Order: sequence, then structure tokens, then C-alpha cells
Amino acid sequence: MSQIVKQIKPAFEELVFPLVKVLHKVGITPNMLTVSGLLLVSAGSYFIMKGKFLTGALFLIAGNLCDAMDGILARRFNRHSKFGAFLDSVIDRISDFLPLMAIGLFFIKNEIMLILAIYTGFVSFMVSYTRARAEGLGIDCKVGALERTERSVILILTLLFDIVLIGLISIAIGATITVFQRIYCVYRNS
Repeated sequence: MSQIVKQIKPAFEELVFPLVKVLHKVGITPNMLTVSGLLLVSAGSYFIMKGKFLTGALFLIAGNLCDAMDGILARRFNRHSKFGAFLDSVIDRISDFLPLMAIGLFFIKNEIMLILAIYTGFVSFMVSYTRARAEGLGIDCKVGALERTERSVILILTLLFDIVLIGLISIAIGATITVFQRIYCVYRNS
């Protein structure tokens, strides 16, 4: 988690906690929020694929809020489980991929945008994979210039302002740097 996100996270959690408390009272589980987030991101990706970037971005915001609140709900109400952590990670990867695939499909006749969307999706997966593989080897590897939260924010903002090319380039560069930072982290600590 980046330093910026680390600083914002406590304030964000306090801001949304009243809503999380209501969700808990009505019986919403963290896994329900995780799946709801995926459904919202899927809807947003559909709109992105159709070129309705603003609508798509709004759905992505809602999906990302669900993704953030599932963890808060799990931690604050002791509703965490190994399956929940696994499900959250799997759905995070799907939620990373769908909007980028949608952008690629929207720009399918533009080779440069299509290749950039594919590369951005690939390198985003590599950010997650390098950390997971490092942790599988017993190496703490929470370093990187552009983690999931930052990638999501960049993507949403560039969709809102219809500057998708800038978003893809920014994510591709930042994620590539992050992958190399993590490779170096493992090299240094092994």
C-alpha cells in the first residue's frame, strides 16, 4: 500500500463506517459486498465497452466502494475468513481485468490502444502476481509505485475526463515500475 493510501485509509474507513454498520445490521456479509462490487464493475465495463465512459466510471466507483467496504466489514465485525480473503483476491483480479478488456474492445480497431490496453492488463496482473509469489516464498514484498488502489483511481479519473490514453499510459508505466521494484525486493531479500 502506498504512503498516500496509508494516510487516507483511516479517514476513509471512519467516513464509510456508519454505512458499513448499517450493512452489517441488515445481514450483508463481506463476501456479499465482494460479489456486489464485481457485479458493479462488470456493469461499468459494459458501459465502457460501449463508449459511455462517464457511466462506466460511476459504476466502477460504486464497485470499488464495495471492494473497500468488504474489508472494513470483515475487520470491524470479525467476519474475516480464509475463503473471504481468497475470494476477495480473485475478484480483485477480475475487477482489474474487466475495465481494461472493455477499453480494448471499445478501441478494437485502433491497434495502438488495443495493444496498450492488453499490456496494461498484463502488467497489472504481474503487480499482483509478483507480490503473491514473493509472499509464497515467505518474503514480505509490499513495495511499489502503483498498487491496485492507485491504478483504479487513475483509471476512473481518466474515464471521467475522457482521457483514456493518458490513463493507460500512466498505469502501464507505473505498474511496470512496480513489477521491477518487486522483483528487486525479492532479489534483495532472498
